[in-house]
Amino acid sequence: MHTGKIKKLVGERGFGFISDNDGREVFFHQNNIVDSKFSDLKEDQEVEFDVEASEKGPRAVNVRVIQKG
Repeated sequence: MHTGKIKKLVGERGFGFISDNDGREVFFHQNNIVDSKFSDLKEDQEVEFDVEASEKGPRAVNVRVIQKG
């Protein structure tokens, strides 16, 4: 499981990018979010996720917001 922060959201298209704590940028699609809605996500929010290979490079799947507290 990887961790990082949401770097950019493209709300009208339903995708975004996560800045992985390892220093890379990973694409994610709204269909790969677990336990949250895409519309509830915010930039700089901490998330955990798995990474899988895709035709266009690494893609985040099983994206979950890290609950603080």
